[in-house]
Amino acid sequence: MSNKKILMITGDFTEDYETMVPFQALMSVGHTVHAVCPDKKSGDTVATAIHDFEGDQTYTEKPGHRFALNATFADIKVEDYDALVIPGGRAPEYLRLNKAVVAMVKHFFDSNKPVAAVCHGAQLLAAAGVLEGRKCSAYPACQPEVELAKGEFMDIPVDQAVTDGNLVTAPAWPAHPAWLAQFYVLLDK
Repeated sequence: MSNKKILMITGDFTEDYETMVPFQALMSVGHTVHAVCPDKKSGDTVATAIHDFEGDQTYTEKPGHRFALNATFADIKVEDYDALVIPGGRAPEYLRLNKAVVAMVKHFFDSNKPVAAVCHGAQLLAAAGVLEGRKCSAYPACQPEVELAKGEFMDIPVDQAVTDGNLVTAPAWPAHPAWLAQFYVLLDK
């Protein structure tokens, strides 16, 4: 596998596992990962939340770790990156309102570069208008947004992932082995 330069766009109350696990897993196989958040710089942190599935009608939420960003959002040039990762949690809900973030997401699709999104990351994909005609999995509560964006919502088990062209998506953090494996394949092309 050739080493790639990967951008991770995240924010406050990103899902803890959906941020830290891919960040560390991608670096552990030799990729460079730059984690950024609008209006924050390298060394700043974002709050994370731990979402769990405990038998309720939706996930529960608990305080997570502080996640340290290792790059400055304002300095990012998306053309310097080979791929994009969008973690879930509550961050995509407000990140999709940031025009610079939406433009960054669009760049990766316009350039046909690999993109991995998990859980509520689909909210950012929908806002960027990149889901039309694409298969996309996400947390089930995001199904209406995927479909309103003219994507095909894939109702798959929580530990599975789906690849459609340059896009890998999954419902939630239990799918890390599946979506990381599929993302590695895209990164190696």
